[in-house]
Amino acid sequence: MTSSRTILRILTALTLGTMLAGCNEPRNPGYQGWVEADMIFVSPDESGRVTKLDVREGDEVKAGSRLYSVDDDMQQADLNQNNATLANAQQSYDRASSLSKTGSGTIANLDAAVSALRVAEARVVTSQTRLARRIGYAPVSGTVQQIYFRVGETVPAQRPVLSIMPPGNMKVRFYVPETDLPKLAIGEEVQVTCDNCAADLTAKIYFIATSVEYTPPVIYSLDERNKLVYLVQARPSRPDVLRVGQPISVFINPKTPVADKR
Repeated sequence: MTSSRTILRILTALTLGTMLAGCNEPRNPGYQGWVEADMIFVSPDESGRVTKLDVREGDEVKAGSRLYSVDDDMQQADLNQNNATLANAQQSYDRASSLSKTGSGTIANLDAAVSALRVAEARVVTSQTRLARRIGYAPVSGTVQQIYFRVGETVPAQRPVLSIMPPGNMKVRFYVPETDLPKLAIGEEVQVTCDNCAADLTAKIYFIATSVEYTPPVIYSLDERNKLVYLVQARPSRPDVLRVGQPISVFINPKTPVADKR
């Protein structure tokens, strides 16, 4: 009887020891990072007042979809003027051509008329292009991420009216210490975790920095702030489930973190 109790006590002690060892197992926090995206900024070639917005933030757009309109009074006036110049150049050319055929005109006059006509035609094409570009179209498919100028506001030349985020431009950025660089390679798949994210979310590494830097302030901690690290970027397999600015943790060689095991 005593022997059985002794064995039972030993087994109980071993079980408790195993449980305590599991609780004391160091938790692997992974590499801390966040989600970013390479935005596509859509802007007019010339300054002007926004007259219409065809989309709102969060809208899904296809390449070629109409996004906004900017006032075109100046461009329309320029086109009208160049059309008038073209009409005069055409008349001058017709006259010079007729005189040349009858022998009353000179070759020099005909050449000058031809040159003036070509210049006038080119200016009309330029004016038509400027006028057409007062309407902004989506250069790519994606989600309207942010609108910077609203109807009635004047947008300067080359300043974006809005930005579009194509799904393929989503990326995760994280930093690893020099000692862990040999564990990473371009094209390698890593596991990405975040709050309320799917357990099977992965990303493929496409960039590893060649220069070292201090841990960025955005992921400072008492343990990390003095470390020299390398920037790594990866494309997520399911960008639609992530949001720009979202904090994430990255694990090498996809595996279940210790915290998830418990």
